[in-house]
Amino acid sequence: MLALIEANQLVLGGIVLLIALVVWWVWGRSKAAPAKREYTDVLSEGAAPAQRNNALIDAPSAAALVTPPPGVGTMAGIGEIVAHAATEEVADVVPVATASAGDDLGRIKGVGPKLKALLTSLGVTSYAQIAAWGDEDIARIDAQLGSFAGRAVRDNWVEQAKLLASGDAAAYEAKFGKI
Repeated sequence: MLALIEANQLVLGGIVLLIALVVWWVWGRSKAAPAKREYTDVLSEGAAPAQRNNALIDAPSAAALVTPPPGVGTMAGIGEIVAHAATEEVADVVPVATASAGDDLGRIKGVGPKLKALLTSLGVTSYAQIAAWGDEDIARIDAQLGSFAGRAVRDNWVEQAKLLASGDAAAYEAKFGKI
């Protein structure tokens, strides 16, 4: 029997496929198609105009409702107004560091471009600042580093910053490798 099945595998496969097709056709025909509902919409032919659409068309734009703050031109768009407000808010909370101010924090091992930008946004811009950190300062900054938490202690930023702030490149390279 097993030899007969092995010899006629293609024929048996075709029979199984034919039976499956017949079952699908019979079973599929027995189900009634769901009744289609006719939807009447405001866009359907013969429908009255939608009051909500007219209200939206006649409403003033959002830009007309916003008055620009002082220092921003009267023709400023929403983007300029939001950018101006964000700049004022950031200036009130954190002094903005300029590109020329501070040290290259990327020279500290373990500080890449994203972490450097994050530290700058937190107001950390120089080796002297990091070199002066105590345990409380490290904990405060660490809480704000998100996924980078623990890097300051693990990579020994304070000691690296002390050596970089003092300008002792030989001692830095002896302990932490090439700058």
